Amino acid sequence: MVRPLLAALLLLSASACSAQAPHKATAAALAGADTALFAGGCFWSMEYGFEGRKGILDVSSGYSGGKMAHPTYDDVNTETTGHMETVQVVFDPKTISYETLLGLYWHRTNPLQADGQFCDHGASYHPAIFWRSERQRIAAEASRTAIEKQLGKPVATYLRKAGPFWRAEEYHQDFYRKSAAHYHAYSMACGRDRTLDEIWGKQATHAVVD
Repeated sequence: MVRPLLAALLLLSASACSAQAPHKATAAALAGADTALFAGGCFWSMEYGFEGRKGILDVSSGYSGGKMAHPTYDDVNTETTGHMETVQVVFDPKTISYETLLGLYWHRTNPLQADGQFCDHGASYHPAIFWRSERQRIAAEASRTAIEKQLGKPVATYLRKAGPFWRAEEYHQDFYRKSAAHYHAYSMACGRDRTLDEIWGKQATHAVVD
């Protein structure tokens, strides 16, 4: 499903290009680094929430969870590819742990919402944690158990083994910065921050970059 507010809020001058091969950070950034994959609805908002934190080396928007290779934004919006809007977080585990990232993730999403996230509805906006190792799987499962205990309800968030991450079109990367007016108009109308405060209170994950 096309993001409901997209057509009204975004008249992008940049044309959409095909998604690139699975994104890889530079060799320097990868030295000693690890990678996490999270789907939490609109990848613009998820990227914005992770950026600028100590130990996070790179955050990219893209698609994961489906079988189509080289998906485009238009492909994913048909809700037939199985892909979800996903962010790839490259991080230094000596500075920030995967468990800390999980905490940031849960508190940036509404894990009780099964039809998407916030104002964005459809399978491509479903929340998911894609684990890349046995250690990540165990940590993700433990965190889900803790969140369900805290909220007192089963969560809708998928836990799945990671497959390829397909980097989204370049105009989606750092969208909150490149197209700040468009992004903030969308964000305010969508109500993510308001809902996060209602669910999580002071635990809510809000952006730390302008």
